[in-house]
Amino acid sequence: MFPPSLPAVAPGELVNVKVPMKEPTIISFMTHRRDFVAGMRAMAPWLIGVAPFGLVIGVSAAQADIPTLAGWLTGPLIYAGSAQVATIQMLDAGAAPYAVIVTALVINLRLVLYSGAMATYWRGTPMWWRLLGGYLLIDPSFAVGVERYGQESDRRRGHAHYLGAAVVLWVTWIAVIAVGATAGAQLPQWLRLEFLIPLFLIGEIVPKLRQVATRRAVLVAAAVAVACLSVPMHLGIAIGIVAGIAAGVAAATGIGRPAASPDAVSTEEGHR
Repeated sequence: MFPPSLPAVAPGELVNVKVPMKEPTIISFMTHRRDFVAGMRAMAPWLIGVAPFGLVIGVSAAQADIPTLAGWLTGPLIYAGSAQVATIQMLDAGAAPYAVIVTALVINLRLVLYSGAMATYWRGTPMWWRLLGGYLLIDPSFAVGVERYGQESDRRRGHAHYLGAAVVLWVTWIAVIAVGATAGAQLPQWLRLEFLIPLFLIGEIVPKLRQVATRRAVLVAAAVAVACLSVPMHLGIAIGIVAGIAAGVAAATGIGRPAASPDAVSTEEGHR
C-alpha cells in the first residue's frame, strides 16, 4: 500500500499543517507532591467534625430497617451527609423511591452553586478531571479548594491541593461509615440508636440559631414539613426543605423587609 498522494502546492505557497498537540498534564505527583500533601493537611481540621457525623450515619444505617450494605452504599453513591441522612430515614420509613430521589436532589442543590464556582478554575481541563473533581466536591472540599485556588496562580498546584484534600476526605468518610455500620450491626435494637441522627443534627443546628436567617429557615422548614405529613410519597420533607431554603434566603437578602420611608432617612441623616 502506497501512501495517498499529497495535493500539489504552488511554489512559494504556504501550507497549514495541523499538528496534534498533547494536552498538558493536569497533575504530576512527582512535581506536585508537596501541594497534594498540603491539601491533606488543610483538610485535617475538617475531619474532626466529619468523622463523628459519618459514624452516626453508619450506626443509624445498621439500625434502620434496610440492608446494612445499602446504608453504607449511600456513602460512595450519594456522598453528602445530609442527603444520606434523609435517604436512610426515608427508606426506613418506607417512602417511595421517587420521593427519596427528589428529596436527595433538593438537599444537594447547593452543589450546583459549588460547581459553578469551581468551573472558573477547571475551565480547559480534561473531562475526566471535571468528573472526578465534581464527584469529590462537597462542603469541606469546596471550602479548602476555593481558598487555595484564590491564593495560587499556578492552576496545576491548585488542582493538586484540591485533590489531596478531597481524597483524604472521601477515604475518611467511607471508612467511618463502614466502622459505624459494622459496630451498629453488633449492638442490640433496644438501644434505639436510630435517634442518634436527629439528636446529632439538633446539636449541630442549635448553636447556629443565633443567626436570623438560619433560625427562620429551620422554623419554616419544620412547620411546613409537619403541615405536609399527609402529602403522598413522603414528599412533605422535600417541600419543607424548599420552603426553609426560600425563607432563609429571603431573610439573608432582606426580601420582604419594609423599605425605610424618606422621612426616616432624612431624620437619620440629620442626626449625623
